[in-house]
Amino acid sequence: MTKPTPFRYFLTSREIIRLAVMLYIRFPLSLRSVEDLLHERGIDVSHEPVRFWWQRFGPMFAAVHASVFNHFNSQRSLTSRANYKLNRAAAFAGRRCLCAA
Repeated sequence: MTKPTPFRYFLTSREIIRLAVMLYIRFPLSLRSVEDLLHERGIDVSHEPVRFWWQRFGPMFAAVHASVFNHFNSQRSLTSRANYKLNRAAAFAGRRCLCAA
């Protein structure tokens, strides 16, 4: 049985939702700044849908971003090679799963 996509009831494409939420997570931007950046790319979205998407998908994206970002910013010399490879594989698997949704 296939896992239902969390984007199934939204009229906006999943790529636009991902872009908006990841811009808001990755950079210290306000919702209106994200709205302006999307408008410059030809995407006409108000800041209110971006806020709703953040509330809905933010924790999911933030967890994946934190696992990948913190993994590559950790001090490599403090972990063994086996643990480093396991953590890297888990971080990328989480990111792949999120991007495939």
